[in-house]
Amino acid sequence: MLGFSSPEPYILWLTGVGLLIALVAWLPLALKRLPLSLPIICIAIGAGLFLLPAISLVPLPWSFPDITERFTELVVIIALMGAGLKLDRVFSWRRWNVTWRLLAITMPLSILATTAIGGWGLGLSWTAALLLGASLAPTDPVLAADVQVGPPKTGEEDEVRFGLTSEAGLNDGLAFPFVNLAIALSLSAATGEPWARDWVLHAVLWEIGMGVAGGWAIGWLFGWLTFHLPAETKLAQTGDGLIAVAATFVSYGLTEMVDCYGFLAVFVTAITLRRSHRNHDFHHEMHAITEQVERLAMMVLLILFGGALVSGMLRTLQWQDAVAALAIILVVRPIAGLVGLTRFPADRSEKLTLAFFGIRGVGSFYYLAYGLNHAPFAETERLWAIVGLTTLLSILLHGLTVTPIMRTLDRQHGRDPDQNATPPPDLEGPTAQQGITPS
Repeated sequence: MLGFSSPEPYILWLTGVGLLIALVAWLPLALKRLPLSLPIICIAIGAGLFLLPAISLVPLPWSFPDITERFTELVVIIALMGAGLKLDRVFSWRRWNVTWRLLAITMPLSILATTAIGGWGLGLSWTAALLLGASLAPTDPVLAADVQVGPPKTGEEDEVRFGLTSEAGLNDGLAFPFVNLAIALSLSAATGEPWARDWVLHAVLWEIGMGVAGGWAIGWLFGWLTFHLPAETKLAQTGDGLIAVAATFVSYGLTEMVDCYGFLAVFVTAITLRRSHRNHDFHHEMHAITEQVERLAMMVLLILFGGALVSGMLRTLQWQDAVAALAIILVVRPIAGLVGLTRFPADRSEKLTLAFFGIRGVGSFYYLAYGLNHAPFAETERLWAIVGLTTLLSILLHGLTVTPIMRTLDRQHGRDPDQNATPPPDLEGPTAQQGITPS
């Protein structure tokens, strides 16, 4: 008589990976018209899995600090490449006005307000409060996919989607000086060494300047190799979108080697690579592969986050922390967003949407892990609990509202949300066909 033995762990993992990849492909289509987001589903799956008695892993981030930092780092850089590649709008100070407002006004105000909440409201040390503020200020490039622009050349790039995409691409790099400031202050308190000169010259001027310059140089090089070599050797002829993943890793690796902001460099690399031949169809292949890799990595990370939630990630929360998390999502970002958009030429509904959808997520996990791994901070578990709860609230609130809000916004502007968008007009002149370099 035939019997069935318990499957080997390898077989279980293989089956699980297959199911996960299937979800990566199917869930976005199934959720397109529903007031539900992919991150919510992933967290629910993770919570269910890690409640099973057979699962012994306890995925608390402070138990695996290095893995947490590196895994979140990987997910963010892939997302930044995808965000840069799908931006159709030509880079300029005037056309990117909404981006500069969100970066120069909204983000610093968010950091300041969250730091004040942490220091005065929660009783955290001011260095820990600053780390909390810097971690929770950036709009996340990973979890904000539902409010970002569509794939390259699809025309899905209104002011709201463009603003949130470009903000998410650049603020992850520009929030880093404040994370480094928290680290410098913490180390100075422990050692007594001065911090101001090194922070200004290195963490601000050098790392931002070289991040932009390095990202541009690597993007230009990959653009030349991809589109401007002789026809027989153009990388675009391969049709292999893995070139975008290669550019991501090379850009991040080389700029980190010279100690500058790799996040900023990757996004600059992406928009420079896109600009090298803006209308070439190969951008679709590059964006598609980055989107698939990003979505798969994001789902794994959010499943682990769901596991962390049911494993005690929030156990150190105090009632003040919960109030603070709600205030950061519902008060700090919306008010800072509206202040930044004062006198910006957009409809009130657009400004409210831009201000509301400051989604917090994987970038916040990375910054907190990075800060805690590079300097001593008190109340590590409480900081993780606050960031975890804030991210969870953001995923739930924004995930449940994004579909109806964005569909309503589309209808108000005469767009049918159920119809495929038409390609946008070329912003650089006549349409550039494959093999023809735009001037």
